[in-house]
Amino acid sequence: MHDGIELEGKGRPTAVVVTSEFVHEAHVQRAALGMTGLDPVVIDHPLSTLTEAEIERRIDQVVAQVEAAWLATQR
Repeated sequence: MHDGIELEGKGRPTAVVVTSEFVHEAHVQRAALGMTGLDPVVIDHPLSTLTEAEIERRIDQVVAQVEAAWLATQR
């Protein structure tokens, strides 16, 4: 979240990807850092134990969310 907030603050549209296990923490961090409009893109947890093919399927599930975050004109 910190990097995403820094990039957003510089005017660069950002998609912060978190696993479902860390959504609460992402919301707490964005509130503490003053950017409540930065919604994380959420993928299923876990990620580290997946095969490359499984990770690609997870990516396919969130492409639309990432594109929407990048193309957002207002936060």
